[in-house]
Amino acid sequence: MSVPVLEMKGISKSFYGTQVLKNINLTVGKGEVHCLVGENGAGKSTLMNILFGMSVIVQTGGFEGSVLINGREVAFDSPRAAIDAGIGMVHQEFMLLPGFSVTENVKLNREITKPNLFSAVFGNKMETLNRKKMAQDTRTALDKLGMTIDEWVPVAGLPVGYLQFVEIAREIDKENLQLLVLDEPTAVLTESEAEQFLGVIQRLAQSGICILFITHRLDEVMAVADRITILKDGELVRSGPKEDFTISQIAELMVGRKIDTESRKKRTTRPNDEGAVVLQVRDLRVNMPGEALRGIDLDVFRGEILGIGGLAGHGKVGLANGIMGLYPSQGKVLYEGQEVPLNDTRAALKLGLAFVSEDRRGVGLVLEDSIANNIVLTSMQSQEKFLKPGLLKLKDEKKIMSHALESIDKFDIRCTGPEQIVRRLSGGNQQKVCLARAFTQEPKLLFVSEPTRGIDVGAKSRVLELIVELNEMGVTVVITSSELAELRSIADRIAIIYEGRLAGILPPDAPDVQYGLLMAGKSLEEVGSR
Repeated sequence: MSVPVLEMKGISKSFYGTQVLKNINLTVGKGEVHCLVGENGAGKSTLMNILFGMSVIVQTGGFEGSVLINGREVAFDSPRAAIDAGIGMVHQEFMLLPGFSVTENVKLNREITKPNLFSAVFGNKMETLNRKKMAQDTRTALDKLGMTIDEWVPVAGLPVGYLQFVEIAREIDKENLQLLVLDEPTAVLTESEAEQFLGVIQRLAQSGICILFITHRLDEVMAVADRITILKDGELVRSGPKEDFTISQIAELMVGRKIDTESRKKRTTRPNDEGAVVLQVRDLRVNMPGEALRGIDLDVFRGEILGIGGLAGHGKVGLANGIMGLYPSQGKVLYEGQEVPLNDTRAALKLGLAFVSEDRRGVGLVLEDSIANNIVLTSMQSQEKFLKPGLLKLKDEKKIMSHALESIDKFDIRCTGPEQIVRRLSGGNQQKVCLARAFTQEPKLLFVSEPTRGIDVGAKSRVLELIVELNEMGVTVVITSSELAELRSIADRIAIIYEGRLAGILPPDAPDVQYGLLMAGKSLEEVGSR
């Protein structure tokens, strides 16, 4: 039997007296796709930080147990040491430099140089960048991922899905790569991008690279895994070949309770009479890189949940971002008969609109601030809530803390308390803070973009329940999601965007083939005739 590429034996780790990992064993063989699953806070990221020699592990007293690479025990004290040993890692949150191009990010710290007249005299340090070779290597890596993006385009402003592919391209460009750790790589990808990416994973595994794949999407686990390991509360629950598991079993083992993964919430579609229109969108054009809208007409009815779906790059994400003023827009938008000033976020908020962005770290949160301050920030600025009476408008810390505690309980935000810094929360809990902030605004209409991105199966159902609860309180909801099943579980109607325009609107119980045809650019008349 061949020696495993990776063995982690008896791994235990405590942070300031709190046990986060307890006696974990993990083995990954050559060319194997090994899926690591568990709820937020189960210990997955900590285990990977140990493997990758991250400073947070070294600076908090290290860990117990041993790590072996190709049968030889190692003790990485930095990511550089792990990289030199052939380990690559794509983190859940991006590690790109926005001011650099795609090629510069892919080749960062591994730049290719070429000699010149000065280097012949003064040495290698005077060599210049071999931009042609760097671009060729980057193009090869991007082609493996099926990405047609130009290799010299700046990273800043690219959609989050593109950023994730750039992260992955950087790792597969490394010549000595033998183990690739992917921490929620498809959390920011659409269904089509994720399907494309899963094919890349399988091809990499066939080439001999072993893949350690952390994901919340259980259908992806069943699609690509050779073996599955489940963690819960820092302990190993079960590990074995994929054939030993079903999706329902994995979900139940992850959260410790039975979850019906096939359930669909039955909702009654409201009448679409003209008097019920609360939001009118006419010829809306949004200049959002990778998600542009090219002129869309859409009516939203009072009290409904309207789903917005479509494939990556066709503009579905641009709708909310344009109306809320995050990207340059033109056209006409009326809310309750009153025109919404485009390109003016504060004006949209004052009208009673709220937005949960798909980019929680870049747009949705102040990462270095507390949970409490993040939850009340928008309400404090646009509605002057949580301020003491008087000319100075000082913060009412008592009210802020009281509301934050209520929100933490309502949204099940896993944290040490309202004063914890948001950056230190898991991705799923950061998303819950974003939702809590929007709910605090008590909006009349809520735009929610990718609300369950990066959230585990247990928290996902709760987040959707909270959105439905808000809707039942009279709030109109427009929810954009890359997961069609998610939209069909709670939406009254679902609008499909194709090439920046409205392809059509279907009821949630319409046949799969009709949704597929709309996403492929067929007209509503063609869809209805099948």
